[in-house]
Amino acid sequence: MPLVCARFRHVARTGLHVAFHPRSRPPRPLARSNAMQDILVHVRDHEKRTPAARFAARLAARLDAALTAVYVCPELVFAAPVRAPEVTAAMVGDMRQMMRAAVRARQGFLEWTSSLGVTRAEWLVAQGLATHALAQAATRHDLLVLDHPRDTRESPWDVPRLILGAAKPCIVVPSQGEPSGQFERIAIGWNGSPEAMRAVHAALPFLIGKNVLLLRGEEDDRHQEVEWQPAFDIRAYLRRHDVKVRQRKVEARPADAGAVLLEEAGRFRADLLVMGAYGRSRFSEWMLGGATRHVLTQAAIPVLLRH
Repeated sequence: MPLVCARFRHVARTGLHVAFHPRSRPPRPLARSNAMQDILVHVRDHEKRTPAARFAARLAARLDAALTAVYVCPELVFAAPVRAPEVTAAMVGDMRQMMRAAVRARQGFLEWTSSLGVTRAEWLVAQGLATHALAQAATRHDLLVLDHPRDTRESPWDVPRLILGAAKPCIVVPSQGEPSGQFERIAIGWNGSPEAMRAVHAALPFLIGKNVLLLRGEEDDRHQEVEWQPAFDIRAYLRRHDVKVRQRKVEARPADAGAVLLEEAGRFRADLLVMGAYGRSRFSEWMLGGATRHVLTQAAIPVLLRH
């Protein structure tokens, strides 16, 4: 029988002695934050560490988050009938060799991330469309990290498809520079739209305690059928989450909105831009709006986007 007194309890199984006050409960461990605890990165090259992979690893180490890398091997698609069996066999053999090489890259990736301080990492290889593979993987992650559209061997539309199809916050990393993920000056592109609100909400873990500038453009009027009393105030919302924010009015024609956002973010010396990803479906093809597309292709800093 373990000995129990007013101040000590002997735990027979472990041999531990835990001090407690007879009228109080033992202290609870601090709860782990659920924000940004599972980071997904699209790895376009299993032999090299792309900017997105390097950024995601540093961010995961800083947040003590789990990191999952996904490399997608393309499906074998024949544009025209292949009559020579040896040609088909050679193409299938090359594809299988690519898959094996990608799977073998796992150990090197795990060792590399461990050297950067990532305590939980995984390497996954998929075969199929990257949009489908990442949309599936994104369902169990908090954030998707992507390389800049200029740093890709695929279609320029692939990154927009990934952003609009993931249904999760995405950070697009520029092809030049080495962003650390330790953001200090953050600009927010705000127009009152649901996409902008989702982006701000997703970015809260990065905003607290930082120098934040709200770039306030013309308010979106798509959802004016509901009247609120009091009206929603984005600055009050941010203050409620302990985010101190300054505001700057931004005026621009729709065609120039993306360029003006980047200009104002540069003047502020921002190291992260937060904004909504505005898209539409046309003939089953996901397309980005003009401002989002301009920022996505021209930004020299990481951009956090949410559709």
